Amino acid sequence: MAKNNFYTVWVGRETGVFGSWDECRQQVDGFQGAKYKGFPTKEQAEAAFNSEPDFNKSESEPIKTWETLPEGTPKPELNAIAVDAACSGNPGKMEYRGVYVATNTEVFKSPVFEGGTNNIGEFLAIVHCLAWQRKNNLNYPIYSDSVNGQKWVSEGLCRTKLVKNEKNRYLFEVITRAEKWLHDNTFRVPIRKWRTEIWGEIPADFGRK
Repeated sequence: MAKNNFYTVWVGRETGVFGSWDECRQQVDGFQGAKYKGFPTKEQAEAAFNSEPDFNKSESEPIKTWETLPEGTPKPELNAIAVDAACSGNPGKMEYRGVYVATNTEVFKSPVFEGGTNNIGEFLAIVHCLAWQRKNNLNYPIYSDSVNGQKWVSEGLCRTKLVKNEKNRYLFEVITRAEKWLHDNTFRVPIRKWRTEIWGEIPADFGRK
């Protein structure tokens, strides 16, 4: 998938084409009904801004590639939760979320953490989903496209090489709580690898690649 370098905002604090995710974020974070999308080139972003967007479809909704696959091709389970993380910089501003696969409905979303990494976000997303399901008496499989995130959860430890500092101090507190939850709780559901090469982007993807 091509990397998004420019962002079109149709509905936000300010509208137009922005040259970075941080600039786009300032226009859409916390803005009710925000509509935006990332594009690889400025020309594509400007063309999209000057066209009439279809606001009946979420701009961040991933294409359900699996729906058009030939009969007999493995497909994801729809009664499942997909999780994913996004990080602006490495380390940088990091967040994660969970989405119900069948409807693309966002079921939880983290705050934005300073000084994080994508791997940490993937780990925390899975643990958050486990804790959220236990609290709500649910038992859905979890899809993740992160090998490291799944491995760290199975080991019960976030094996990040990130150095703790004042900027990411709160993030490390959250990591410690997640590790403790894994240690103290036996609740588990199947954690499966999202097969991006067949199914396309995971439903929880933030669309910022």
